This record gives sequence, C-alpha cells and structure tokens, in this order.
Amino acid sequence: MKLLKWLAAGIALAAFGLAPATAADKAKQEEVLKAAHAALADFYKAQPNLKAKAEKAPGYAVFTTYGISFILGGAGGKGVVHDNATKKDTFMELGAASAGFQVGASETRYLFIFKDKASMQQFIDSGWDATAQVAAGAGTGSKDANATLGKFTGGDFYRLTKAGFEASVAGSGIKVWKDKDLN
Repeated sequence: MKLLKWLAAGIALAAFGLAPATAADKAKQEEVLKAAHAALADFYKAQPNLKAKAEKAPGYAVFTTYGISFILGGAGGKGVVHDNATKKDTFMELGAASAGFQVGASETRYLFIFKDKASMQQFIDSGWDATAQVAAGAGTGSKDANATLGKFTGGDFYRLTKAGFEASVAGSGIKVWKDKDLN
C-alpha cells in the first residue's frame, strides 16, 4: 500500500513537472504560428495570386528569419509546414549563411509551395539544403516589397524582405530542418 502511495505521488510530481514545459512549448508554437500567419498576409498582399496557389497546393511552408551581414552574414528563424489535406502543422527551423561583398540587417520571410505530397514529406523528413547560391541586390524593405520567386525540386519558393537594409553581391546557403523542440 505504501508503495502505491509513493508511486502515485511520484507520478503526480512528474506530471506537475512536465506541465509547465508543455505549456511553454504550446506558447512557442503559438508564437511561430502567429508569425507564419503574419508572413502569409504579407506575401498575399505583395502578390495576391499566391493565396490561391498556396491553398490549392498539397501544402506550404512559411518562415520568418532575422539576419545581419558585414562581409560574412547569417540569419535564422522558425517556421511551419502546413499540410492542406490533414491541417497538420510541423514546426521547422531555417538557417542561412553568406559570404561576399555585403552589408545589412533585415527581416526576411520565405514561402515554399509544394508541388506534391511526396516533396512536402521529404522537406519535413530530410529538410532542405540550398548551397552555393549567388545573389546580388540592394534596397530597403518596405510595405510595398515584392515577393521574389525561386525554384526548388519540390516546387516554388518566394522570398520577401520585410524590413531592413540590404546591399550585397554574395554567395549563400540555406538549410531547413525539423524543430525537435516544438514537434
């Protein structure tokens, strides 16, 4: 009988100990989802046709990143892959690095629209790696920013610099992976 009381007390303590972590994770997930919805709204405002394209696709991923660069640059952020059929969200992370003639600080959003379910699942399971991209650009982010289109093997992706200043001629790489803390 004593053993059952100790076991029950241990389970109760463990449950109370785990509850704040679960609540904290839910709060972080809500923060990522809120940023994703804001990013989608900005993409749809910049290019209204993207809304129908994202809704008709098997799914999409949206990220918000923050970065800074001076010769070497880096950016990172979180996002979510949304499966349109199941309505399931998978939380992801995105990191970027660059080198070249560059200076800037910006908030950048990425939207990936998947061409098929298999491409979306591969993106979730294996991540995505785009290395050795070379880009040139200059400008400041504004509310009238345009979403620039790129291609990846699983569909199309769009990049929107929301705020900041960027001037560069640089090589860069982007890596996406599943967020182990939020899934």
